[in-house]
Amino acid sequence: MFVDSHCHLDFPEFTENLPGILARMKEAKVQNALCISVDMPDFPNVLALAQAHDHLFATVGTHPDYEDTPEPTVEQLVELAQHPKILAIGETGLDYYRMGDKTYEEMEWQRERFRTHIRAALKVNKPLIIHTRSASEDTIKILKEEGASKVAGVMHCFTESWEVAQAAMELGFYISFSGIVTFKSAKDLQETCKRVPLERILIETDSPYLAPIPHRGKTNEPAWVSHVGQFVADLKGVSVEELAKATTHNFKTLFKAPI
Repeated sequence: MFVDSHCHLDFPEFTENLPGILARMKEAKVQNALCISVDMPDFPNVLALAQAHDHLFATVGTHPDYEDTPEPTVEQLVELAQHPKILAIGETGLDYYRMGDKTYEEMEWQRERFRTHIRAALKVNKPLIIHTRSASEDTIKILKEEGASKVAGVMHCFTESWEVAQAAMELGFYISFSGIVTFKSAKDLQETCKRVPLERILIETDSPYLAPIPHRGKTNEPAWVSHVGQFVADLKGVSVEELAKATTHNFKTLFKAPI
């Protein structure tokens, strides 16, 4: 049985066909999924999904790429994270990919938002869902400065180097691979995946994005985390059953998930 450690089932792509999505999850032996919050206005929808379905869980947080949205506070995140269906804080982190002509100083709002999430996670003793893009040095630096190793978390949809993976794992973080790892162009990422110990790996879809081969280009869905699992198992030279067992155990361990 697989677990999709990162998906966005509240997004519009799934609104009209959620029963079909959940049915295909079951058929693909995907027993649980973590629905990820990206901003405060939409958080109630994420929580509602988790409340309505025993096998779904949720997080609370604001994505670093969402600039024009209400800024969460430590107190707000702490309060919302008390719900038993909320397993983690995030997704949070840093994303400099689209900063364009903005200066480093003009991106300080992202770094402050990131620190807010880490501080909330420390208060509620729940792990972090980390998004990092074109900002790995600052991401690791702030995690260290804020003492994030006390709660750890996961580097979601990992596409960085082996060195970044090592730095994150030294802080207690897990490394999560998405459909990107199945792409023919992802040779460096595949080599990194081979080196990450099985006991530190999670798998995800990040659906509706990044559908794995053989579904690349289509709207992704949690059922297809099984393709990621099969690919990672082949990369690491283990059976898909062993990969599924390990990643499910890792999910349960990290998130203290009742599965």
